Amino acid sequence: MTTNFAGKIAGKPAGIWPPPTSPARVDAFDLSVVDGPHPLYAAHQKEIEANWVRESEANPHLFNGQMVLQRHLTYDKGVIRGVAHVIPYSMLLWWRKRRDPEGALHLFGYPVLVSSDGAIIAIRMSERTANPGQVHCAAGSLDLSDIIDGKLDLAGNMVREVREETGLYLAEAEADPHFYASHQNNRIVVFRLYRFPVTSAELVARIEAHMPYDEEQEIDGVVVIRSADPEAHNYNPLMLPIMDWFFASVGG
Repeated sequence: MTTNFAGKIAGKPAGIWPPPTSPARVDAFDLSVVDGPHPLYAAHQKEIEANWVRESEANPHLFNGQMVLQRHLTYDKGVIRGVAHVIPYSMLLWWRKRRDPEGALHLFGYPVLVSSDGAIIAIRMSERTANPGQVHCAAGSLDLSDIIDGKLDLAGNMVREVREETGLYLAEAEADPHFYASHQNNRIVVFRLYRFPVTSAELVARIEAHMPYDEEQEIDGVVVIRSADPEAHNYNPLMLPIMDWFFASVGG
């Protein structure tokens, strides 16, 4: 069974890639980064640069650093394979505004932090970011530091992002043996459970103690999630299938 993510997948994944409400188990990755500009960037560079001017004027805290965006992805027998290009962050901001997301795919990781009392510990993004007020797992897009010998290190990205945003070390947690993935509108989130041997209150206290020392000031609060209620917070849409799956089949 193979899914080709090079084309539009929104609304058409049935029978190939499980729908967004049914995360698929992932056993391995083969995610390559190739030289040269992303085809969409080459075709729309002027539009991307013009949009960046507007974005940066509205929020001067944004930084147009380099990150990775997929051009092609397949899912076959538990393995995700892909080809990506290094792009400026400005391209992602432009691309996510498009009604039709064909031509690129944004794959990123969500390390799902689980407390000893069965809660998911998430964060709320600050006004300094491109997603102010949004609640999701501590995470960030793949960037140059996640490229090792031409391949993307998704697990390493999770370790780094959690440390930077929350001050927590994933090595302290028991990692689930499997990754899972779900998708929506050419956005693919790969997630993994990390169970910490401390309560939600202890994790919240540790994250809040770290927040003043975070140079980027990316988060403005910690959110303890105890149910799959989609209305409880301003969730990133890709959090919803993760929450449904966790509280229905995994639990605390």
